Amino acid sequence: MLSKLDEIRLLSQCALADNRDAFGRLVEAYQPRVRRFLLNLTMGDEMLTDDLAQETFIKAYVGIRGFKGMSAFGTWLYRIAYNEFYNHVRRHHEEHVEDIARMGDASTAATDAIEASMTVQEALTRLGDNERVAVTLFYIEDQPLKQVAKIMQMPEGSVKSLIHRAKGKMRALLEK
Repeated sequence: MLSKLDEIRLLSQCALADNRDAFGRLVEAYQPRVRRFLLNLTMGDEMLTDDLAQETFIKAYVGIRGFKGMSAFGTWLYRIAYNEFYNHVRRHHEEHVEDIARMGDASTAATDAIEASMTVQEALTRLGDNERVAVTLFYIEDQPLKQVAKIMQMPEGSVKSLIHRAKGKMRALLEK
């Protein structure tokens, strides 16, 4: 993990001097978190996660001069990743629905511990996209509510409602 000072220094080098090595260090620092976020959104699809993560970092590199520092760099990256995921879902909605069905079928062959994990994963797949994003950012990525709201470009109250509604849906699904 980079210190705040190192991050600012690297961002400056990227924006002012187009320093690829500096951007590479930022990618190394943020790639695990961006991948984990996307892996949860794609319901475990590693290839899609890799593609979306790559697109996220390409867009970040191309747009680094547009980063104004109004939010944390990580928040900005999560927003790009979210946009990449959302654009993919819009383009491939039918394929996405088929993937969800396959994920549900796969969970029946797992052990008890894996079944419990897959049940949570399956419950996540049954949430709406915005609910899944909010739950993933808040509970899995440990982002504060304020950051989740920034990433999703929604008021905090709306994000709270999404999370509350999603918890209720997941609770009902997991109790079955």
